[in-house]
Amino acid sequence: MLKKSLELLRQEAAETGANTLKRSLNGFNLITIGIGVIIGAGLFSLTGIAAANNTGPAITLSFIVAAIGCAFSALCYAEFASMVPVSGSAYTYAYATMGELFAWIIGWDLVLEYSVGAATVAISWSQYLLKFLDKSGIHLPPQLVMSPFETAKLADGSLVHGYVNVPAMLIVALITLIIIRGTKGSAWFNGLVVTLKVAVVLVFIALGWQYIDPANYHPYIPQNTGTFGEFGWSGILRGAGVVFFVFIGFDIVATMAQETKNPQRNMPIGIIGSLVVCTILFVLFGHVMTGLANYTEFKGSAAPVAIAIEKTPYAWLSSAVILAIIIGYTSVILVDLLGQTRVFFSMAKDGLLPPIFARIHTTFRTPLQSSLLLGLFIALFAGFVPISVVGEMTSIGTLLAFVMVCLGVLIMRKKEPNAPRSFRTPLVPLVPILGILTCLVMMVALPWETWLRLAVWLAIGLAIYFGYGKKHSKLRAEVERQVA
Repeated sequence: MLKKSLELLRQEAAETGANTLKRSLNGFNLITIGIGVIIGAGLFSLTGIAAANNTGPAITLSFIVAAIGCAFSALCYAEFASMVPVSGSAYTYAYATMGELFAWIIGWDLVLEYSVGAATVAISWSQYLLKFLDKSGIHLPPQLVMSPFETAKLADGSLVHGYVNVPAMLIVALITLIIIRGTKGSAWFNGLVVTLKVAVVLVFIALGWQYIDPANYHPYIPQNTGTFGEFGWSGILRGAGVVFFVFIGFDIVATMAQETKNPQRNMPIGIIGSLVVCTILFVLFGHVMTGLANYTEFKGSAAPVAIAIEKTPYAWLSSAVILAIIIGYTSVILVDLLGQTRVFFSMAKDGLLPPIFARIHTTFRTPLQSSLLLGLFIALFAGFVPISVVGEMTSIGTLLAFVMVCLGVLIMRKKEPNAPRSFRTPLVPLVPILGILTCLVMMVALPWETWLRLAVWLAIGLAIYFGYGKKHSKLRAEVERQVA
């Protein structure tokens, strides 16, 4: 199996010059990048869904269980990021531990997650923007906020067909321009929007706390209905599975390793720090929400936070939450696009994708062509494909990447026990094994359609690998040259 050596990866990490990414990120930047993608609209919706159907007020315990499950993988990511601080995240780690073919599978997998994720979030961003503008008395033509495959009913009862989702395309274009201008500027913009949306979450917690009705916490763990996952301790576990996907995103921090100053120190800080901060915010958010309103009131609601806000005298909070969701989605799109281009950059640099994806702009020191091509593709996807299609793509690829990273730590501890590690995953092999098991359970619980879509996407990827990537692999060419 063709693998990259740790020495080769360290040489890549030490490269400097015009054809390399600029190191401009510190530990705080990485924490905000992690928070930027973790705190999305899911916090405002999944919290109520899990509380109403599975946990009751014990949603706080589900958040803690889910965070512990994520922590297993996060600790493994942190070790790898400190050992091989290069772009590519799980793709690069798989290249060093399981070989080129597995690395391609994971890289291609992450491409699916980041692309579809960015398009889905852009479409949702557009929908929430419409709600916010409607509250302000501004109404956009429905034809310009829907894909050609969608229709809307007007006030007079007539149906109108969409042409293109212009806001979704514009937000992708805007974010693409921001990340092209430079990683430091992207980090500054992300830091700003993260500050704003965290501020809204904190305001909701602070203002809502004083209107909590303690009676809503009794019983804290509602009695199980007799069905696994419907309240009781099994409900807490099922709830953890529901909110687990709120946490996914910290892994994108690892794609920024080659643009990080002192990555051996700052990468673990960014990965673990973002997870810790978000866990604290989520627990407090869930506690206040289920304290303001009884969990049964959230049943069947698409906007459970609005129900909780109605228990306070602060009606304006509803608009603030919508604004926070819009802001939150903006930073998620930003980080998805950053992660996408960096994975493509690493794969192209290894020769597995055309060299255009590895070109670096001489002034901005960012992958210009890669950002433009991917930005155009995702913008077209967001503008012309309905969310009912892109929204069906779930995070199975991310969970598969988590499994590979945890497995990689076990392999590297066996094969390279004395390799320098500025951060070491504690309790090996227990933590990586628990990480693998946690993610596999989540994957098995996903519907079969998700597995089918993953299989089709991987089949396309394997065709590209054997048709192009394998023939142009720089590592393979080097090995063949040495043998000859």
